[in-house]
Formats: sequence, C-alpha cells, structure tokens
Amino acid sequence: MKDIHEKPYLIERLVACLTYPTMGLIGFVWIILGQITKSQLTKFTKYHCYLSIFLSLGFVLCNYIFWWGYDIITHIPFINGLVAQIVYIFNMPVLYGYSIMQILIYSVIIYMGGGAFIGKYSYLPWFSDIIKSIVE
Repeated sequence: MKDIHEKPYLIERLVACLTYPTMGLIGFVWIILGQITKSQLTKFTKYHCYLSIFLSLGFVLCNYIFWWGYDIITHIPFINGLVAQIVYIFNMPVLYGYSIMQILIYSVIIYMGGGAFIGKYSYLPWFSDIIKSIVE
C-alpha cells in the first residue's frame, strides 16, 4: 500500500517550485509558518526548501570569495590582464543580452524549480546529497 504523502500536493509543489527563484525566501517563510502552526512538513517540501536556501547561501558565498580573489589578483602584474579577459568572457552578453554566467544560473533555477513543480526530487551533485542526509 502506498503512503498517502508519496505524491506531493499542488501547494507543496508550488512552494517548492517558487522557493528557487526567490533564493529560498518562500521556503524559509514556509518553514517558519510550519513551526508556528506546529504542522509537520513533508520530506518533499523540506528537501526543496532546504536545498534552495543552501544553494542561495552557497552562491552568495562563492560570489564573495570569487570577487575577493579577483580584487587580489588584479594587483599582480601580467596575470591581471588574463584574469580580466576571462571574467569579461563569462560576463559579456552572449545570447539575447544574457551572459554565460546568467544563462548557467537561470538554467539551474529552471531545472530545480521545474523538477519541483512536477513533483520530483531535483538532483545537483554534492548539494542534493547533503540535503538528503539532513532531511532523512
């Protein structure tokens, strides 16, 4: 016999889907509301809420580390020009005004949100494994 919560409800799928483009804000609010109302969140909702928050924090942390390192490298002669060219290539408009980095970030958001909307556990290596161990 199947568990009644095996297939997520529409509201759970919507929350899980919308938590990715909002950088985990909707997921964070949903977790807080669950704590206030003392309701138990399903594994599906917890997984996507925690994963979106973790991905957002990871993105912000990587962004700060990258630009901090870039600021340091710009003071090194001969290397600063090469690094500036690489950064320019990844940030210049390529497709409809979007850079390679923007396309990559939006693709991950669409993949994760789309998977959540259809009721699947979207998978990103390393990130998903960590969140799965937390949720279970």
